[in-house]
Amino acid sequence: MPTSHSYPETLADEAIHLAKGQRTAQAIRVAACHLLETCAPQDLNIAAICREAGVANGTFYLYFSDQAQLLDDLLQGFANFLQIHMIDAGRTKPHAPMRAATQAYVTLFETNRGLMKCLVHHLYAFPAARAAFHRLNRDWIAIVVKATRRRHALDGRDTLPEAELTRRAYALGGMTDHYLSSLHLSGEPGLVAVSSDRAAVVATLTTLWERGLQP
Repeated sequence: MPTSHSYPETLADEAIHLAKGQRTAQAIRVAACHLLETCAPQDLNIAAICREAGVANGTFYLYFSDQAQLLDDLLQGFANFLQIHMIDAGRTKPHAPMRAATQAYVTLFETNRGLMKCLVHHLYAFPAARAAFHRLNRDWIAIVVKATRRRHALDGRDTLPEAELTRRAYALGGMTDHYLSSLHLSGEPGLVAVSSDRAAVVATLTTLWERGLQP
């Protein structure tokens, strides 16, 4: 599993072990990540990416056909990166998997705001990345539903039908994305004012997930 919650840092660390051509492609990806922190994906241009990466404009086309293809590639990788972190967080703290996964997601969202902006608000432009993000959601929700039904059974309680738990999990996931988007991307003043304590934010979101999945 990647040790850093920062996707560009992880890409840069991986590049150390790659061949020269692959390192150049990785540098372009890292540059795009950095630029997305301050600009919208539709405003990202090849000249700016190449300046940030320290390569000639023509070098870009040796690896990517255009900026849209670069972003699709980048976001597919980022969706997989999110999935690895989320699943690992839940597994490493089996006594409190929901809190651990929520804490991981909050940290990942805050650390990779530019990439999350693309996933949450601009996926329509990147079909392969959209498929990867939908797969991430589907796989994660399947894990949550299975774990919830197992926990209810161990506690000797009735559980909800799988379809109902799945609907609730999707709704709770959408709520979490909206909350973190309002906090970290649009900076809604009222929310920012009560969300400076990350631990409190994690506790709030965890409570909503846990109560929302109760029978």
